[in-house]
Amino acid sequence: MDGKIIGFIIWSALGLLFIILAVYSLFTKKPMRFWANADVFEVTDIKAYNRAISKLFSLYGVVIIILGLPLLSGQNSAWILLSIVGLMIASILLMIIYTNRIEKKYRKR
Repeated sequence: MDGKIIGFIIWSALGLLFIILAVYSLFTKKPMRFWANADVFEVTDIKAYNRAISKLFSLYGVVIIILGLPLLSGQNSAWILLSIVGLMIASILLMIIYTNRIEKKYRKR
């Protein structure tokens, strides 16, 4: 198997992991954690909160897979910068959307 295909498969496995996490968050009864070592705040509507987290994670997983497409162009391609910078921007946007939209909407006041 060619090295660029193996790299794309590994990159896509990360995106697939987020999509699996999104499906898991749809069916869990407790509020889904977003931050690694932080407790979840008190949620007003757990089902709607988990649905919002699921949409966020699935969109992020799809974006990761799409950003991995430049890996198929070869080892010395400048397009790989699109993948690296795009992943950083997507990760920052993920945190901003969670903090400014989801957390504000579902935090019990």
